[in-house]
Amino acid sequence: MAKRDYYEILGVEKSASKDEIKKAYRKLSKKYHPDINQEEGSDEKFKEVAEAYEVLSDENKRSQYDRFGHEGMKSKFGGGGGGFQGSGGFGGFEDIFSSFFGGGRQADPNAPRKGDDLQYTMTVDFEEAVFGVTKTITIKKEVTCDTCDGNGAKPGTSKSTCSMCSGAGRVAVEQNTPFGRIQTERTCPTCQGTGQEIKDPCNKCKGTGTVTKDVDIEVTVPEGVDNGQQIRVQGQGEPGVNGGPSGDLYIVFRVRPDSRFTRDGDDIHYELPVTFAQAALGDEIKVPTINSEVVLTIPAGTQTGRRFRLKEKGVKNVHGYGYGDQFITVKVVTPTKLSDEEIEIFRRLAEQGGEKINEQQENIFDRTKRFFKGD
Repeated sequence: MAKRDYYEILGVEKSASKDEIKKAYRKLSKKYHPDINQEEGSDEKFKEVAEAYEVLSDENKRSQYDRFGHEGMKSKFGGGGGGFQGSGGFGGFEDIFSSFFGGGRQADPNAPRKGDDLQYTMTVDFEEAVFGVTKTITIKKEVTCDTCDGNGAKPGTSKSTCSMCSGAGRVAVEQNTPFGRIQTERTCPTCQGTGQEIKDPCNKCKGTGTVTKDVDIEVTVPEGVDNGQQIRVQGQGEPGVNGGPSGDLYIVFRVRPDSRFTRDGDDIHYELPVTFAQAALGDEIKVPTINSEVVLTIPAGTQTGRRFRLKEKGVKNVHGYGYGDQFITVKVVTPTKLSDEEIEIFRRLAEQGGEKINEQQENIFDRTKRFFKGD
C-alpha cells in the first residue's frame, strides 16, 4: 500500500511553517494517543503522525522529502558515477521526478474531513470531583452558519464553477528545468482545488460556512476524577468540512483544594488535632470522612505524627478499580493559653515527672496518665 503524503497526514499545506507543523502534530498526537483514544487503529494513526512529524520538523529531511517524496527518505542521489541508489528501479525515479515537478498525489480537497478538536479547562470543587456532578459550560466555538447552512453562498445563490480551472481544481503550470521546459499541474489558487468558487458570499459568515458562537454544553464530571485528568466529549469540537464529522471537545479538570482533606490519588489524608490529655490518656474521637463521620479510638500514649488507616474510606477510582483509603495523622496540640489552675497542674506534673525521670527514665505519657487519674 502506498504511503500517505506527510503533509496530508498532519493536515497542513506544503508551505506550512514549523510552528504550524508542530501545532498540527500536538493536536493529532493527543487525538490518537493510545492512552486517550481506545478506538481500533488509533495506535497505527499515532505512529503515522509521529513519522510525518519526524520528517517535516527536520529542515534537511523536509527538504529531501519535498524534492523526492518518500523515495528520498530511503534513497539518495550520489555524485559522479554513483547515480541513483534506490530499490524502486525506474518506477522509484518516476515518483521522484513527479514529486520534483509538482505532480505528486494531492489530497482531495472535496473529501469529507473531521473538524478540529477543542480543549476546555473546567474548574470543579473538591466534592464535585469526588462524587461526580453534571454541569453546563459555555464555550466559544465555530458552528455551522444557520443562514447559508454551511454552504458559504448567499441564500438564493449557489457556488459556481471556478473560472480559473473550469471546475478541475488543478491548473497547468510551465517551468524551466534542467530537463527542458516542463508542464505540470498545481492546485488551483482560486478555488483551492475544490473546483467551485463563491460569487456572492453569505453576509453572515462571509463565505466561510461557519460563525463563532457561545455554545452551552452539558458535561458529566465522572466520579473520582482528579486534578489534571481529562475526558472527551465526542462531536462537540469544530464542525467538519465537506460533510465530515465534527471534532471532539477535551475537558481538562482543575480541582479546588478542600479546607479539611488532602487528596493523593484515590487516598484521602486528614490531620486530627488532639489535646495533650487525649494523647496521654487515650480517647474516642469522631473523625470526618468524605462520606460521613466515624469514631476513631486513640490509644493512650499516642505521639504526634502517628497515622491511622481507614480502609476504603477514600475516593472511588475514576476507572472503577475500587476505593482508596483515608489516612488520619495525629497532631498533639500544645496549649498556648493556660488558666492559673492549669499552670499549677502542669507545674506539679513537671516537678513530679522530673524526679521520676532521674530515678526511672519513665515515659512522660505514663506519668501524665497516672497524674490525671489521681494515682
